[in-house]
Amino acid sequence: MRLTRAGEYAVRCILYLCNKGQGTLVSRHEIAERSNIPTLFLAKIAQQLAKKGFIEIRQGARGGFVLTKNPADISLLEVVETMIGEIYLNDCILRPETCEAHETCAVHQVWQEARRQLRATLASASMAELSRGRICPELTVMPETADPSGEAPPDEPGPPGD
Repeated sequence: MRLTRAGEYAVRCILYLCNKGQGTLVSRHEIAERSNIPTLFLAKIAQQLAKKGFIEIRQGARGGFVLTKNPADISLLEVVETMIGEIYLNDCILRPETCEAHETCAVHQVWQEARRQLRATLASASMAELSRGRICPELTVMPETADPSGEAPPDEPGPPGD
């Protein structure tokens, strides 16, 4: 499993807002620049995060994003699955009815346990805990190779609904 860029950017956005504090209005431009997220892609990601109730989007010249949930109540799993959907490692786990031997298959049992452990690990990591640690210090400076258009890179799909 590989986290999509949308998932990674959503985590960065939420962590940045956590560091600013729940209820604090932060401009989209500031989050994009400091977290190294293309501005237009951030707007698409924010829509998904707002639908799940993590943030509020405020429009206008003085608009931006506000973290609406307590960081201690947001897990890494919730943010990731908001962007990519529920984590499944393969079709055998996603649709067990497609495999005749899923109930007795030793490999199926391993995939199932790996998925359970991954989800448990991500669920146990709160954004409050993660925001207290040192996170991607290089994200505070925009690299010169960033796409100035703000579009998602062509090698990665955009957020769901794109």
